[in-house]
Amino acid sequence: MRILLFSGKGGVGKTSLAAATGLHLSRIGYRTLVMSVDPAHSLADAFDLGDDLFHTKTGDPFPINERLAIHEVNIQKEIKRHWREISAYVISVLRTTGISDVEAEELAILPGMEELSAMMWVNQFRREHVYDVIVLDCAPTAESMRFVSMPTTLEWYMRHIFPVQRGLLKAVRPIANRVSPIELPTDSYFANVQDLFAKLEGIDELLEDPKLTSVRLVTNPERMVLRETQRAFVYFSLHGLTVDGIIVNRVLPAEVNDLYFQEWRASQARILEEIDSYFSPVPVKRVALFTHEVLGRERLDDLARALYQETEDPAAVTRTEAPFAFVKRNGHYEVQVKLPFAAKGEVGLFKKGDELVVEIGTLRRHIGLPTSMAGLSPSRAKLENKMLTVEMREV
Repeated sequence: MRILLFSGKGGVGKTSLAAATGLHLSRIGYRTLVMSVDPAHSLADAFDLGDDLFHTKTGDPFPINERLAIHEVNIQKEIKRHWREISAYVISVLRTTGISDVEAEELAILPGMEELSAMMWVNQFRREHVYDVIVLDCAPTAESMRFVSMPTTLEWYMRHIFPVQRGLLKAVRPIANRVSPIELPTDSYFANVQDLFAKLEGIDELLEDPKLTSVRLVTNPERMVLRETQRAFVYFSLHGLTVDGIIVNRVLPAEVNDLYFQEWRASQARILEEIDSYFSPVPVKRVALFTHEVLGRERLDDLARALYQETEDPAAVTRTEAPFAFVKRNGHYEVQVKLPFAAKGEVGLFKKGDELVVEIGTLRRHIGLPTSMAGLSPSRAKLENKMLTVEMREV
């Protein structure tokens, strides 16, 4: 099974592109699911389902055609399915503060519940071999980062905190409940947490395997949007996920050449050149701005034809190696860049803002640095076995 994550800044068009990709995949023969991981679901709206919209809220995948279904995670259904004990305890605590029942039920939807529920669905579909490809329409960038980091965070909690917490509360619960204004969670609460963790087993390896999971970053040819895309590229790489494609959406088409758009065209040309330079060698696709809103299956088909050649396979594995890696060794940070065709005499590098710039002859690579390394500068570098290692230290 293949998983394709579509991520990007809110409003760049990733839902439409994810939906169009799902349509194209189903057309070339894949059993495909497009799943919305964004709490502000708009996937059903993209297909303009109209009277069928209600049926997408049942908590199960909704068929679009014989090989394509869409799925918007219904958090109320998921709470009943997976989070019953946890939600009941949180609601009981909130009620003691004087909050009404309805407000308590709303506030009991904790951050991360929807994302973890989506992961459990993906794991279930993987085990059941229901689909060949799952296209994930992710939330805006920051929430996407939380989505991909959750398995690692939860595993750490289950190994280091959960056993101690469960054992300690079991010992003190009888006494503490006599004096505490609220009851401590029962053992069924912890059993619910353990059950959730079991349902997520293996999802981290699935997401970090480039032969199974790829990230497609959607952006617009605008400076502010590009900066967020660059940050997303860095942080997906930090979490071990492979970005194998950049999609620049809403590019002004060549036929738009009147004076009103002259400055827009010049600005987009500069940004597009920067995008090609920054993300190389990751392939960049461009999708022209349509003359109409992309809404409904017919127009999503038009978008799919603009995005892919007729026989092109979006599920094909095109990249299995991250373009760079960040490591900490012997108390200092390193940036490791694969340069399979470089020779020692032709590599140059310098720091520019929060980027490390690597030059190979006339080619230039921009590497965005994570927050922990943004204030450091390159102190020395070595090229061995086609790998450039740059040591970063404080000046």
